[in-house]
Amino acid sequence: MTTDNLIFETASDGQETSQGRVYTLSGGDWDQVKAAPAGEAERVVVNMGPQHPSTHGVLRLIVELEGETVTEVRPAIGYLHTGIEKNLEYRTWTQGVTFVTRMDYLSSFYSETAYCLAVEKLLGITDDVPERATVIRVMLMELNRISSHLVALGTGGLELGALTAMFLAFREREIILDLYELVTGLRMNHAYIRPGGLAQDLPPDAIAKIREAIPRIRTGFKDTENLLVGNSVWMARTKDVGVLDLDGCLALGITGPTLRSTGFAWDLRKTNPYCGYETYDFKIPTVDTADTYGRFLIRLAEMEQSLQIVEQCLDRLEPGPVMVGDKKIAWPAQLSIGGDGMGNSLEHIKQIMGTSMESLIHHFKLVTEGFEVPAGQVYQAVESPRGELGVHMVSDGGTRPYRVHFRDPSFTNLQAVPAICEGGQVADLVAAIASIDPVMGGVDR
Repeated sequence: MTTDNLIFETASDGQETSQGRVYTLSGGDWDQVKAAPAGEAERVVVNMGPQHPSTHGVLRLIVELEGETVTEVRPAIGYLHTGIEKNLEYRTWTQGVTFVTRMDYLSSFYSETAYCLAVEKLLGITDDVPERATVIRVMLMELNRISSHLVALGTGGLELGALTAMFLAFREREIILDLYELVTGLRMNHAYIRPGGLAQDLPPDAIAKIREAIPRIRTGFKDTENLLVGNSVWMARTKDVGVLDLDGCLALGITGPTLRSTGFAWDLRKTNPYCGYETYDFKIPTVDTADTYGRFLIRLAEMEQSLQIVEQCLDRLEPGPVMVGDKKIAWPAQLSIGGDGMGNSLEHIKQIMGTSMESLIHHFKLVTEGFEVPAGQVYQAVESPRGELGVHMVSDGGTRPYRVHFRDPSFTNLQAVPAICEGGQVADLVAAIASIDPVMGGVDR
């Protein structure tokens, strides 16, 4: 701990440094503390993190306090660095999906979709992706938006003492994770969306189970709404806390619920549509409070809109392929599980190996070497639960990316931390940071 003229010195008289006089606090009897010379001003620098509940990951905040007031706060990142962007340069285009799905681990399908849309742009096959695959992508992304928002609402409530809010949110999230497991085999880090389509089609009972889950999820939303909306204690902790107006958001490049809480209806699904979002009927919720409470309301409203999109997706699903027809690009999308619950079924292996020797060789080369992508560069953005998730992708004409860089919204939104926290109380620091919902896997990619 670093202080300037702090009175609780019991171990030494301190020493002068470039940051002022530094004292070591080591406790002591009250008589010793009381007898220490009183300073004219008190400035305490505290490390919040790098592991702390409100940071939603491994984030360090260097907080300067005067009493209970935050005078300065500086985010320090990099504790969760995975080197995913660099690793992509050493993997084939399809293998890259397995990496990007692990960045923002709360919204994996958005990273997968943004990456695959960029690859498809470079390949020039955007219009060749089967309609069924595109509809399934939209459906999974909107379910993912709900599950991500539920984590934001649940942990945000937990950090402010609303333990029941966390139980309610994770109850509904568990339903969605079960659907993920049904469709992809995994609860997170799916690598299900592939360049050209999907890894495999929906299981036979998936549509019925998703339809069955929607009313349960919608009913669960009402419990969270009834618990917190208008709750005097909740509003006292969130209203007029972490305020960031429209000018501040635009200056810092802030997107997502934080931007829409200022009343600005900016959502890439409407302003720059992809995956056919322009054909879906949904609204962009906004409020004009520009505070923590407003961001909470935005996420509640967005979850209902996402459910409406999921229902529309279910109505649109028609039988058909889920991978492009070009066999020089398409990985097998008819995979099935063997009797031991692992690998491919014997029937599928026979189909691959029994077609022809040339077919087997092609399959082997496609999986081991990958397909070539024409030289060029693209930028593709999607509207993730935290805002604009963009990918800048560069190809040199080979079977591996030359460079892939993600514009992760959590990284950009963290710039708002000083603006929304300085001048407020230290207790409000937790609520303000939770309201922008940073996920450090996306920040430290």
